[in-house]
Amino acid sequence: MPDLLVELFCEEIPARMQRRAATHLREALTGALVDAGLTYEGARDHVTPRRLTLDVRGLTARSADTTEERKGPRVDAPEKALAGFLRGAGLASVDEAEVRSDPKKGDFYVAVIKREGRSAEEIVAEAMPAIIRDFPWPKSMRWGAPSAEPGALRWVRPLQSILCTFGPETEEPVVIDFEAGGIRSGNVTRGHRFHAGEAFTVRRFDDYAAELEKRFVIIDPQRRKEMIAADARNLAFANGVELVEDDALLDEVAGLVEWPVVLMGEFEREFLEIPDEVVRLTIKTNQKCFVCRDPATGNLTNKFILVANIEASDGGAEIARGNGKVVRARLADALHFWTTDQADLPDLEKYRTSAEKFDLDLKKPLDQRMAKLDHLGVTFHAKLGTQGERVARIAALAEELVDIIADAMETDLAPIEGEGAELRDLARRAAHLAKADLTTEIVGEFPEVQGAMGATYAVLQGEHPSVARAIEDHYKPLGPTDSVPTDPVAVAVALADKLDLLTGFWAIDEKPTGSKDPYALRRAALGVIRIVLENGIRLALAQHHVSADLLSFFHDRLKVWLRDKGARHDLIDAVLSETDDDLLIIVRKVEALQKLLDSETGANLRVGTERALNILAAEEKKDGAGAFDRPVDRALLAEPAEKELANVIEAVAGHVDDHVAREDYEGAFAVLAELRPAVDAFFDAVMVNADDAKVRTNRLAILSGLRTVTRKLADFSRIAG
Repeated sequence: MPDLLVELFCEEIPARMQRRAATHLREALTGALVDAGLTYEGARDHVTPRRLTLDVRGLTARSADTTEERKGPRVDAPEKALAGFLRGAGLASVDEAEVRSDPKKGDFYVAVIKREGRSAEEIVAEAMPAIIRDFPWPKSMRWGAPSAEPGALRWVRPLQSILCTFGPETEEPVVIDFEAGGIRSGNVTRGHRFHAGEAFTVRRFDDYAAELEKRFVIIDPQRRKEMIAADARNLAFANGVELVEDDALLDEVAGLVEWPVVLMGEFEREFLEIPDEVVRLTIKTNQKCFVCRDPATGNLTNKFILVANIEASDGGAEIARGNGKVVRARLADALHFWTTDQADLPDLEKYRTSAEKFDLDLKKPLDQRMAKLDHLGVTFHAKLGTQGERVARIAALAEELVDIIADAMETDLAPIEGEGAELRDLARRAAHLAKADLTTEIVGEFPEVQGAMGATYAVLQGEHPSVARAIEDHYKPLGPTDSVPTDPVAVAVALADKLDLLTGFWAIDEKPTGSKDPYALRRAALGVIRIVLENGIRLALAQHHVSADLLSFFHDRLKVWLRDKGARHDLIDAVLSETDDDLLIIVRKVEALQKLLDSETGANLRVGTERALNILAAEEKKDGAGAFDRPVDRALLAEPAEKELANVIEAVAGHVDDHVAREDYEGAFAVLAELRPAVDAFFDAVMVNADDAKVRTNRLAILSGLRTVTRKLADFSRIAG
């Protein structure tokens, strides 16, 4: 069967955007193919800094001819009903429809709609321009003439070429011809920008990948990561040191290079006086380099690993020297500020009031810094008060949360030596010190070390390990690849910090709009979601000052996170209600619903329930919303199938309630599946819209009962077919 190859070639794509962009290209195009009636054996996406690539194998060359039968009204239906049927079916007159008979319903019209299949080339050529035009880059740009039309293509960086070939292995592939943003598709791409920038012709994926590798491009990001990790470990070992692994940095660096070349740099040993975490974060943040440690002692060494994107003629010596020069300059600044910060603050007595407010010990450096932060009245936001006031709010909320969190995580903390350490005391202490390092010189110059610097001071002054961890981790997660805090005290302070941020800005109506989010509120909400879900924490957000509007924002962020994890958007919408504030329960419902629908019974139940909901919706338009939300009159039940469905709905409703009360959502959905035989039998044997008005209303009441019991778990009307 034929294979499809697509490449979108452009200027450098930021590393943080690459993975999601490649996934979107795959999902958007394969979704369009399936929607058009095509099938495929497999699809794999690839990404480098300069290209998005999609390899689709075993794609059918043409969609099948289809015949759809659309049931219409009775032959004696009013003209208005007939006109609507003809319009919807695309028929000119009833002469083009077939007449069928039913023993109960009489003669009715059926539209037989035949559609010819289309070639894969036509389908791809139709889908790709829209996919490119509507690509959801977090940030995009226009380029070219200043007078470019407002509707001109926007892309993350200037798009340079589009490659699109299609064909079986036994034949010469063809170019699928289309245009997007003034760029016409072809069968040409380019290799590495510096080593092999000339254009070359491509046939299909295998020769495409092989030829790119000859031209210094590794198309597979996972392979680039493996190459970097292996070469970095080997180079470190050869130099008598050990690589300090960093998965997030590895992901980022693999997105910065098409041809990874691992090199080693070094700096003066005197800079090792700086705390290890400051050295690591400074080198990581500014130069995207890995640090190395002494395998015997575990202490950092003065060597670091960098990854270049070229095979330099001097073996990379000049590249390593240049990186070392920048690293030295940054570490020299860090050493100066670290030394400056070691001295006690002058005039400690003037901080006495602030020290008493936060129960601080002015003999300790970090406590001094917190007292200074409060005494100076550093403004957090004009409408939200000072940093000191914010710290007090965070501490109060962290105390509320920590017991809930510890119970959920089933974690016990070791007590402070010589005295009992209550969780609430630890949470309050950690919150009071969490922002203290903001007044240090080193954090002022190197913002990336905030938290880490506070943790360093906390360890030096003998704080409980959980307090030190909380100070360092309360900003986490800083991005999708960053880890979440796992210590209960750190989790409590991290959640309190983010919830205070969100509730505060919602209270003063400073919400994200469009692409603008100056206070990183989307990241804060996603941080709350990840911390709660990855630690398995039950947390009722509404009980912690989260308004209905803010809860809706959390729902939107949760949908994004779940979609990135592969969950279907329609299933998320199906289980969500406006008042759902327990994120863990929402996710468990989505997982249980997915498991149900993956089974044949669940899929058939969805079809039957959807039919019931459609009938109800149509009849409620005539009789009014909720017209059939009434008890079933059992005296009016004549058909065995309607009696059975009414009985099963009543029984299932009670069992569903029992499972929901135990928060066993998988079991609840399994019980719901027991409806399927009765629903099928009902629609096979019973005419809902009976001539007798009372019987009709009673049968619609049965369907209303079906809707009620299914909505205990999910709104099936929101589930796509």
